[in-house]
Amino acid sequence: MTGVDRRRFEAEVRPAARPVVLRGIARDWPAVVAAGESAEAGVGYLKRFSRPAPVPAILGEPGIAGRFFYTPDLKALNFVRGQTPLDPFLDRLLRDRAHAEPYAMAIQSVPLPELLPGFAEANGCALVPDGVVPRMWLGNAIRVATHYDLMENVGVVVLGRRRFTLFPPEQIANLYMGPLELTPAGTPVSLVDPDAPDLERFPRFAAALRTAQSATLEPGDGIYIPFHWWHAVESLEPVNAFVNYWWNPAPVGLGNPYDVLLHALVAIAALPADQRAAYRAVFDHLVFRPDGAPAAHLPDDVKGVLGPLDPGTAARIRATLVDSLGR
Repeated sequence: MTGVDRRRFEAEVRPAARPVVLRGIARDWPAVVAAGESAEAGVGYLKRFSRPAPVPAILGEPGIAGRFFYTPDLKALNFVRGQTPLDPFLDRLLRDRAHAEPYAMAIQSVPLPELLPGFAEANGCALVPDGVVPRMWLGNAIRVATHYDLMENVGVVVLGRRRFTLFPPEQIANLYMGPLELTPAGTPVSLVDPDAPDLERFPRFAAALRTAQSATLEPGDGIYIPFHWWHAVESLEPVNAFVNYWWNPAPVGLGNPYDVLLHALVAIAALPADQRAAYRAVFDHLVFRPDGAPAAHLPDDVKGVLGPLDPGTAARIRATLVDSLGR
């Protein structure tokens, strides 16, 4: 899709709740213009804004072939975390272009005001809500396992190219999640390598593949990834830079749905099948509400927790939960 402004983004793109490639959305960014000259020019532009303070980075041995993932026993990750000043990291990316099997290197999700003060003001995105803090991702030819974000996401390729492979949220059962307690970046990842799926080990992934969407983005291209869409990301060049914008349009002050999931794993997942089925119907009616408000038949003054969620009601619910969990 081309020619997307804020009005069209809000009126057409977001309501469809499907991924959209935004071709040329940042073609006029000074950073993209510099990157179009050469990788050296693109890196030189980034260095105009860099600071000497160290930033978080991850590093993987050449043997992982750029795929940040688990060790074979799924008990650890196949990379290490550390700190590095930005300029030497960028210099190493340029220098390692000559190596056939370099170390996998990445700086991931660092807020731009901390990493490159002034960059966001010179390279701005008018599509996202005001106040959203952009983040930068830097690295060489790496692969990020299929995962989801608990945010809406607009990303922009600055330097290099990136390939995205996306799956809708309802494909979760066909993507074979890894451990919940150990994840590369906070949310679960798929154990299936989408570039070389082992369908004997992961046969349901064949169904997921039938729903997959894939796109390669050039510098200046953007992508919109809706809430909870699974996506694998592959950086296709030895020097890559990417900016993304995460935001959550949900009302402020709600509880964390992940807390509910963990509690349900304790309280519901091990119940007999007939009881789980009953609770599925209860959750569907009271929480997911396919038929509308479940208390519409009640007078407003007796709807209680089934009525509109105001701060007072939310506080009472939390107090009840704290009391219950503390027993």
